[in-house]
Amino acid sequence: MTKQSFLAHCLAAFGTSPDHPFDGDPETAVLRHRDSRKWYAITMRVSRRKFGLDSDEVVDVVNLKLPTEMFGSFGASDGVYPAYHMNKLHWISVLLSDAPDDVVVFLTNVSFEATKTKTKPRKAE
Repeated sequence: MTKQSFLAHCLAAFGTSPDHPFDGDPETAVLRHRDSRKWYAITMRVSRRKFGLDSDEVVDVVNLKLPTEMFGSFGASDGVYPAYHMNKLHWISVLLSDAPDDVVVFLTNVSFEATKTKTKPRKAE
């Protein structure tokens, strides 16, 4: 999947467009919930070497938040690694060029759900 097709999926599925919150870094894009402004994804350009791979090639990566019970369900064979530059207990990095499209879509949907505003149940009166 390309970064452009990833962003197109987010627009179609969630109605969200990227913003670029870091001055001087037009490549990094954040995707947020419209109501809470919480991040559910951040795209970056990162060297493969940062993931322990023997290459200096710079690739498009998306960091996504997962529920802790899902960690360990995906691995390098899926293009999924511990998060680059974020909390590795809650976030993963997906190399867009290495991960199957269905894995990217599934993990993005999970991240969107994991980061949406939680509604508190009303107490019965």
